[in-house]
Amino acid sequence: MKKTIVLFLISLFTLQSCSVNSEIVYHKDAASTSVTDIDTKEFMSEMMAMTPDSLKQKEFGEMDKLPTAWTSMYELAKQEGKLKTENPDSIRIMKKVFMKSTKEDQKLAGFSFKMEHFTAEDYQALKNFTKTEKIPLDQNIYNNWDGKTLTINTDNFNLKSIEEAIKTKSSKEEAEKVAGMMVMFFKKIGTTLKFENKIQSISGKHDWVKQIDDHSIRIDYDLKAIYDNDTKLKNADKKIIIVTE
Repeated sequence: MKKTIVLFLISLFTLQSCSVNSEIVYHKDAASTSVTDIDTKEFMSEMMAMTPDSLKQKEFGEMDKLPTAWTSMYELAKQEGKLKTENPDSIRIMKKVFMKSTKEDQKLAGFSFKMEHFTAEDYQALKNFTKTEKIPLDQNIYNNWDGKTLTINTDNFNLKSIEEAIKTKSSKEEAEKVAGMMVMFFKKIGTTLKFENKIQSISGKHDWVKQIDDHSIRIDYDLKAIYDNDTKLKNADKKIIIVTE
């Protein structure tokens, strides 16, 4: 898995052909489940076209072995003989974070990551886990949810976890350029927030946030604005509070 993620992260330096879409479902019991889909179809198609037939198996063979059904990080590490921790919190998190690959016409089209029914305690353990294991996660998972009210910190509208994941797999020279090149890496990044109960009220406004229906909120990132300090937003409240029934 590690080699595959390295190949994916390297791809981000090569082409503006990847998009990231996340969905976070907020459960009534104050837990949440999130899924992040990373579409690499265009990248893989272009890379395959540029790679000589004699090298395709060597360069992309490992990717073909990736599971197409949800598999936990714990199981993947065990299968590869790379389970390096005995920390119970880390193992618990690894058992609740899943990944899978997607294919179209028997060709790799992307990766998906899922965090299954995470509690506040799980998110705290995840913060400690990701200090060493960098995973491209949606920062909005760290917003406070108590089962009725979601408090969104709009400072979480950033790509820090993706930046860190890229930096750890890059040379020192490349890592220093990451922040300035993020706009070139992606076509589109967005997050949908879904609630089991109906939305009762929303306080606070932000240009990137809109209500889709009675149960859903959509956040579409303006990648240029994230890295351009001169960009002025019409609405940019620091807190957005969503209360459900």
